[in-house]
Amino acid sequence: GPPLLLPSMLMFAVIVASSGLLLMIERGILADLKPLPLHPRSHEGAAWRGALPVPGGLPEDAGDSDLQVRQDVRNRTLRAVCGQPGMPRDPWDLPVGQRRTLLRHILVSDRYHFLYCYVPKVACSNWKRVLKVLAGVLDSVDVRLKMDHHSDLVFLADLRPEEIRYRLQHYFKFLFVRDPLERLLSAYRNKFGEIREYQQRYGAEIVRRYRVGAGPSPAGDDVTFPEFLRYLVDEDPERMNEHWMPVYHLCQPCAVHYDFVGSYERLEADANQVLEWVRAPPHVRFPTRQAWYQPASPESLHYHLCSTPRALLQDVLPKYILDFSLFAYPLPNVTREACHQ
Repeated sequence: GPPLLLPSMLMFAVIVASSGLLLMIERGILADLKPLPLHPRSHEGAAWRGALPVPGGLPEDAGDSDLQVRQDVRNRTLRAVCGQPGMPRDPWDLPVGQRRTLLRHILVSDRYHFLYCYVPKVACSNWKRVLKVLAGVLDSVDVRLKMDHHSDLVFLADLRPEEIRYRLQHYFKFLFVRDPLERLLSAYRNKFGEIREYQQRYGAEIVRRYRVGAGPSPAGDDVTFPEFLRYLVDEDPERMNEHWMPVYHLCQPCAVHYDFVGSYERLEADANQVLEWVRAPPHVRFPTRQAWYQPASPESLHYHLCSTPRALLQDVLPKYILDFSLFAYPLPNVTREACHQ
């Protein structure tokens, strides 16, 4: 088949164009345009299909024009990027390694006919809890237990090719996304601040590589955010740990025609809307955030980014540029004026 275009000058041009579109929409220039569907509706038969608004869009009563605009931008940018010659149209267009990553990240509910591509650090543990309740494995989403991220779950990778194709064609498909840098900050705080396994496996190596005078056996429990970003600059996105791998490589939104892209920024509303679309039982709701949990916030992200050398940010952003562009997240503002406000 034709070669993939990532990275290429054509892709770069599309990204730049989509970023320009985002800026125009943010300024209200295109706010009155109607959203274009991400993929033509050719569905019949499943319960969710009659209830959906524009594929990839928010419910009509969402009441937040900014979020409506963001979904519109996502739809248009996905159409522009994924419509380019050489872009994958199907998981079998992907190289073997990319297809393996994708199929290992798509969870299956045969009872409710949906596929969910999980993205670490975008509430995927709670979604896995919901899937276990829908499958009858757990009694309630409020059951307090350590999440086993593999048992009692079905992944597309577990199925035969013909079973995979059938579900991709007929099931409701969705994922949830988050500001790319906020997701990185969340992964950094959780994995290097709390998880000894990550401190030993990744943190120690990061300190050895990027800290002058670190010594041969660092503990890895004091990795700084700039050191983490330097590590990401040197990593191949396709081989990254899933907690900081770009969403594009995890979920392949050109190869899989997702019906809905939810936002971490309105997680509970979008998640419960999905549960309504798939006709989940009324008692099954998306778990509310625990009072003790303090997620990485835009304010915390702003502080960390303003404390990071600008040249380092310029090096790391290209790794995640498709996540910014495809899912309509603006690039960070780290001008001197913004950082001194």
